[in-house]
Amino acid sequence: MVQGGNIAIIGAELRTNTADHADATAILVRDGKIVLIGGDAEVRAAAEAEGIPSRDVAGATVTPGLFDSHTHPHWASEITRGIDLGGLETVEELRAAIAAEHARLPEGAWVRGWNLEYEPFEETGLLGSLLEDAAPGRPVALICYDLHTGLATAPALAAAGITGARDFDDASEIVVDASGAPTGELREPSAYQLVFDAAPASGPEEERELLRDMFRTLAATGLTGGAIMDGKDRTVELLGELEERGGLDHRVTVHHWHAVGDDDAAVARVIANKDRHGRLWQTGAIKLFSDGVIDTGTAWLHTVDACGDGRAAFWPDWSRYGEVVRAYHDAGMLIATHAVGDYAVSRVLEVYATLPPREGQPFHSIEHLEVLADEDVEALRGSGITASMQPLHMQWRAADNSDNWAVRLGEGRDATGYRVRSVLDAGVRVTLGSDWPVAQYDPRLGMAWARGRHTPGDPAAHVFEPEQQLTGEEALLAYTLWPAQARGHEDRGVIAVDAVADLTVWGADPVVASADELPEVPIRLTVVDGRVIFEG
Repeated sequence: MVQGGNIAIIGAELRTNTADHADATAILVRDGKIVLIGGDAEVRAAAEAEGIPSRDVAGATVTPGLFDSHTHPHWASEITRGIDLGGLETVEELRAAIAAEHARLPEGAWVRGWNLEYEPFEETGLLGSLLEDAAPGRPVALICYDLHTGLATAPALAAAGITGARDFDDASEIVVDASGAPTGELREPSAYQLVFDAAPASGPEEERELLRDMFRTLAATGLTGGAIMDGKDRTVELLGELEERGGLDHRVTVHHWHAVGDDDAAVARVIANKDRHGRLWQTGAIKLFSDGVIDTGTAWLHTVDACGDGRAAFWPDWSRYGEVVRAYHDAGMLIATHAVGDYAVSRVLEVYATLPPREGQPFHSIEHLEVLADEDVEALRGSGITASMQPLHMQWRAADNSDNWAVRLGEGRDATGYRVRSVLDAGVRVTLGSDWPVAQYDPRLGMAWARGRHTPGDPAAHVFEPEQQLTGEEALLAYTLWPAQARGHEDRGVIAVDAVADLTVWGADPVVASADELPEVPIRLTVVDGRVIFEG
């Protein structure tokens, strides 16, 4: 049986997220649970009596453990093994990076890349042919930073058996030219996954080790857990294997990814497995899509974007979305729906509003809510939903609105983006996250963007919609207490007796530190289930 850790932390400044223990400076943990909160002498004596080791943190600030409400660590552990293409602004720069990787790799290996940006292809469109001779004869498969578009060269398309357009159950698309030949652009997961599934995969042991190492990497930034938003059967298997071997260092909720084409039998299988869990992981949650993203014209908007796109749902039959939501709701599962566009948010709210109450269970979430009209903010009021948002994604915006996101939305609509303050003021619970590997996983950056709405540490940086800034306390709550409440956990997100001992120990108070200072505040300890996972 997996056991929690034992530790005493003394000499601390505590941010408990409760009204209790205002003068406490120490915490005693037994078997992964907080059993005593008090002064240093009291807790030290109790620890010595039980043979529990003490850590004096010398005035560091201890908060409940940070929780990323929207993340993809299993996926990230695989795709981030390729080239990081972030910041490469021209096709020439991309070709050089691919050529260098081609020269390094052994025969038979694919060139894989992630974090690809759209800007290098603004004039040409996404064309695999532009990159082909950088790696002659070798398959090249790249994925854009938002995880909604892939780009493949001819050898990669051939390996996947892609010769032309195909019909998908959802809004995915193999883009073809006037002659019907694939261009290499693959929109949405059902299309691009055809290519990535054809690439050589990690073996089971390597895959397990990659996920273990990914969780430990996250712990170095103070993260103690997260909501995995692309869960599949293999994710659950890996978590179980890691925990059994003593290698699971993260507390996670797995949202099973429901594909549009999943039939009633598939829904029934997911429901039948909804109670699978371990000490540090649980299932019982679902992830669905209602639309795509602004940058490719696949977000679902009230009015068309500047390119005439934005009026199509991800589901060809929207009524089927309602049926699936009701089935999972009635089964007692927690539902998260991706909705970037304002119209998508409003349509998801309409479906959620038809659901009957469930006594003692939390209500569902909408993920991203990237653009919101005033009427959408009002519709959120009293809805009971959790708004899971990522102001961190504003990092790709340009002060002069020359970025693809703002150009696509059209003049004046950029101000409707990332309205986290408006949503919070409407009485809606807000949780924050990264969408890693879409954006950086570091929660200090996530909080800094939510608070400052500009590039942290750059005093000359443009501030986007300053009226939407969060306070330091709100940003911390959105990474601690509010995610716990959104999932119905009374023993998480707080420092309290009987709460789980998931703790983040900071070199300075994250609430008092400015948004610009926050990303540089050191993490002294990350404690999960009473075990020190990271020590800085």
